[in-house]
Amino acid sequence: MAHPTVAVLERHLTLYRRLWRASVFSSFALPVLFVGSIGLGVGRYVGGLEGVSYAAWIVPGVLASTAFQMAVGECTYSVLGEFKWTRGAHAMFATRVSAWDMVRGWLAYIVIRVLIAVVVFLLVVWGFGVLGSWWTLVTPLVAGLLALAVAGPVTAFSASIEHDSYFALLFRFVMIPSTLFAGVFFPVEQLPALVRPLAYASPLWHGVELSRAATLGSAPPWPVWVHVGYLVVFAVGGMWWAAAAFRRRLQD
Repeated sequence: MAHPTVAVLERHLTLYRRLWRASVFSSFALPVLFVGSIGLGVGRYVGGLEGVSYAAWIVPGVLASTAFQMAVGECTYSVLGEFKWTRGAHAMFATRVSAWDMVRGWLAYIVIRVLIAVVVFLLVVWGFGVLGSWWTLVTPLVAGLLALAVAGPVTAFSASIEHDSYFALLFRFVMIPSTLFAGVFFPVEQLPALVRPLAYASPLWHGVELSRAATLGSAPPWPVWVHVGYLVVFAVGGMWWAAAAFRRRLQD
């Protein structure tokens, strides 16, 4: 018999078999729309940025943002539904599957989903000639770590609430501001000094800086180990929080 964590991952992958066509299509459409409309269209007016074209500068930010938004979106209604609507988590818990197994299997599934989307993204934008370094090959690893750092806390949050109306607050005050002000579309240094620390606190900014350094073949402003360490702390802390939230919720 498979390890309980592997069994949980297999369950989610089996369910994903019904949805993969739509998700792969969106993975193709998103980079084409962003690179074509913003990278090339807006880039004509922006010109170069930090010594490269705006399209080359924005692509790693959109890549990291894709991983970030996918991790947030997938870990909201799907997680709450397992406890509140389908009771799938309780069914698993009735077997020998523990809360830790559920969390690990779920997060592994999220990372796989993100890696698929990122690889498709890179294949599409490669045709635009905006990837300037072989270090681009490590960007899926960056996206996977970013997804893990985001999915853990969001999964814990989703397992802790009773009503899906709280997700509107998460989207409005966390996901959207992070996407707009974490260095995806313009340098964080252009933000007011008082607001800048909020951008630095976002896991997305660290993912963007690592992805941009890889695709451009340049060193990030902060040491690489600082960015990686920050994301690892978020990932580990989120996993512990999620496991605790699952255990509390499974007592219902």
